[in-house]
Amino acid sequence: MTVHFIGAGPGAPDLITVRGLKLIQSCPVCLYAGSLVPEEIVAAAPSDARVLDTAPMNLEEIIDEIVAAHEKGQDVARVHSGDPSIYGATAEQMRRLDALGIPYDVTPGVSAYAAAAASLKKELTLAGVGQTVILTRTAVRASGMPEGEDLETLGRSKATLAIHLSVNNLAKVVRELVPHYGEDCPVVVAYRVGWPDEDFIHGTLGDIRPKVKASGYTRTALILVGRVLDPHGFDDSKLYDAGHHHVLRPKA
Repeated sequence: MTVHFIGAGPGAPDLITVRGLKLIQSCPVCLYAGSLVPEEIVAAAPSDARVLDTAPMNLEEIIDEIVAAHEKGQDVARVHSGDPSIYGATAEQMRRLDALGIPYDVTPGVSAYAAAAASLKKELTLAGVGQTVILTRTAVRASGMPEGEDLETLGRSKATLAIHLSVNNLAKVVRELVPHYGEDCPVVVAYRVGWPDEDFIHGTLGDIRPKVKASGYTRTALILVGRVLDPHGFDDSKLYDAGHHHVLRPKA
């Protein structure tokens, strides 16, 4: 028996990995985060599978379901949105499974920031503009941020930021980043990436707040900040430069 933590991707049913889909199709128990995992993905579970939406469940109730499956020798598909390694609340589940001696593995998924970049047709690392992407969030009702990981500190790097779970905290985001990025720095708020109602609000740190307020978006939105979103010229990378030689493209 194995618990399979599976990243379902950001919303589009066909953005799940082949491995993840095959696991869902084979497991007699499927526990999924119903608020963010598409129904089409869960529908791939066997017709006689036990399928439960974990959105209204607490951690202990979820573990109880896994223990019951373990006692029956049934594999479990534990389906999370996006990628399980980022804001997936998977670590505390794994910690309990470790204590119980229940085996598990992890199948990665497409994260919202990667799906947003794809929809926007943007590369988030541009030579001469930005080579670093920071995935972070702000503290609202959830867990606090560790010392040194506040936006004011991270903003000093001027790296591209992918700020999760923070659209309700946009005023704080703008206030703490403007001193480092400037009011003209490009911002994109990506709403429900991968879903049929996907939407993108383009602006700058100086004008993004009223635009988002007018949209009415208050959740499931990612904030992207950085010059790579609207670069005014950038260098070609060395990867395909005719004058750049390496082991696979030796000098003539």
